[in-house]
Amino acid sequence: MTARLGKVAVLMGGPSAEREISLLSGNGVLAALRGKGVDAHPFDPKERELFDLKREGFSRAFIALHGRFGEDGTVQGALEVLGIPYTGSGVMASALAMDKWRTKLVWLAAGIPTPRYEIVTVDTDWPRLAATLGLPMIVKPSREGSTLGLTKVLEAAELPAACALAAKHDTLVIAEEFVAGQELTAAILGDEALPLIRIEAPQGNYDYRNKYFTDAVQYHCPAGIDPALEEAIRRAALASFRVLGCRGWGRADVMLRPDGTFSFLEMNTSPGMTGHSLVPIAARAVGISYPDLCLRILEGAATEGRP
Repeated sequence: MTARLGKVAVLMGGPSAEREISLLSGNGVLAALRGKGVDAHPFDPKERELFDLKREGFSRAFIALHGRFGEDGTVQGALEVLGIPYTGSGVMASALAMDKWRTKLVWLAAGIPTPRYEIVTVDTDWPRLAATLGLPMIVKPSREGSTLGLTKVLEAAELPAACALAAKHDTLVIAEEFVAGQELTAAILGDEALPLIRIEAPQGNYDYRNKYFTDAVQYHCPAGIDPALEEAIRRAALASFRVLGCRGWGRADVMLRPDGTFSFLEMNTSPGMTGHSLVPIAARAVGISYPDLCLRILEGAATEGRP
């Protein structure tokens, strides 16, 4: 049955700052697909030319790349030119979702709730910014993932250093209102928003290390929130996915305030698939195993530019 999928490249690694996590995701996906009988092969775009995919007869690609040059529309555009169907969102949606500022612009225009923010530079009036957005606040690069370059700023005096750190990762830096409350994530698979996951990190510190390299974080699925509220968040998550033009699968990160209001932080179009990753946890809650999840994502591979 899987023979119809042809020769499959699992794109992993790449040159981004998230290379290490991508290799973990990719190797997990590779093993799962092979276990399902798929003719799957690892392919690292940092070490090989993408045109080798065409030369070597690959019929589709599972994108397990994270961050730039993998999640931002660049690889998607190359695969469109090569005519090789690939998993996840297309060129425009990938590029848009990777840019947290422009994602906010689209969400705000569509009525999707998202925290207040400002674009900041070294010339920003820091006391005014602190008065406008309040403290604490979040400062982060607009086009980076896995909390890389992110700082939770507690005092206005910390803002210049936080901006400088974020600027090491991106020329576009965003300051965002800090939303206190429960951290949730909403996985999207096809046309369905899966059950929410509530993330409980030590001291609320869901950073790079805790995300991937410790067992200190607890993931609750079911999330344990009011069913009607969960349904509202899942509907909004699906709307936030669609308005960006996303397809296939993804994951929206959400903050739920104590008063029951919620705000969407970002959309991930190539989510992690490691042992600590969230989409597999949500899929498991509805009876979809990790190998079956990988297979379903692969079966949805497509191109935008060709019928």
